[in-house]
Amino acid sequence: MHRRKLLEGLRAYRVDNFEELHLVDRFDSFINENVDCFDRSNLEGHVTGSAWLVSPDGKQALLTHHKKLGRWLQLGGHSDGESDTLLVSKREAEEESGLRVEPLDETIFDIDIHEIPARADEPAHLHFDVRFLFRARDLRFVVSSESHDLRWVDLLNIEKFSDEWSVIRMRDKCLKKLSQDRQ
Repeated sequence: MHRRKLLEGLRAYRVDNFEELHLVDRFDSFINENVDCFDRSNLEGHVTGSAWLVSPDGKQALLTHHKKLGRWLQLGGHSDGESDTLLVSKREAEEESGLRVEPLDETIFDIDIHEIPARADEPAHLHFDVRFLFRARDLRFVVSSESHDLRWVDLLNIEKFSDEWSVIRMRDKCLKKLSQDRQ
């Protein structure tokens, strides 16, 4: 089953993120009920992949000023049928930044479900976003056509760019993980 790897990843994520059980349960239900969960053709929603991308020294995160949504967010995008969400996240980070990135961990770093507003050619729908933690090999990015801008932001100053709860949550998880890795 092409969904098995993601469902197993969510099971592992559940163990360490008990405060997010409601999100994990919604993900599980959506994935189990929708064989086409990785395809944009699913008008209810689809699984997407994102990258929380930190600088080589781990002190900054790369945020994109998203062209369609007009907000500072992490890099990421559509699965387009690919069921390996780690691969999707890596692909999107590299396409949107021009950077070479490597995962700091191959386990799910964060999850989020958010509504994407209707646009001329598509109805409002949900993104079931699976996020992974990556480190960039250098700082020289290229702004893609999907962004107004990209910016390295000091982890301690994320709130100056984004007040999105899930962005703040990822920052906090990142600081905790990097601190544990240093010990």
